[in-house]
Amino acid sequence: MSIPNTHIRAVLDGYLERFPKEGDAAAPLIRALGGEPATSSPETPRVGHVTVGAVVLDPCWRVLMVRDAEREAWSLPGGPPTDADTALHEAARARLEEATGLTPEQDGSASDPLPLDLDVRPVPGTSDTEEPEGRHFTFLYLYRATAATVPAGSGALGAPAWRPHTDLPSARLAAKIAQVLATAREAVRA
Repeated sequence: MSIPNTHIRAVLDGYLERFPKEGDAAAPLIRALGGEPATSSPETPRVGHVTVGAVVLDPCWRVLMVRDAEREAWSLPGGPPTDADTALHEAARARLEEATGLTPEQDGSASDPLPLDLDVRPVPGTSDTEEPEGRHFTFLYLYRATAATVPAGSGALGAPAWRPHTDLPSARLAAKIAQVLATAREAVRA
């Protein structure tokens, strides 16, 4: 069973209520959520499909990223939901553990039931599989690590490492992290 479109739509609605200026980027997903099969299934690339990811901050406000050897780039841990996943936040938690080896005891649970960001990226079509061009709609959840340690050699995709939040793949996400940091600093001062 994949994550039902009704769940994805409910999460998306909550996210857009918080970030209404991002409605244009989410419009193709909104339209796609009206159809079947579930948009979280990678076998249904119509306009794209849903993936999940994790933004893990350590006590020094660095972000946990995974080195993708194939693309020679750093990326956030994540991936597509599996048939065992029933909710986006559960899928993000599972992909985080698979990619980095971090357990819930080491990074806690997502600090918010809504994602911190919705990253929309084009995915080129492929001629060998005849897959059309589409988009990845990645729901990124925020986690707070309890320590700045990463299990050695634990990543399924590559070596995880703590990176400055300025290394994030989008300026919008980096700005959201900076806002989280500012809010946390204000709470400490109060």
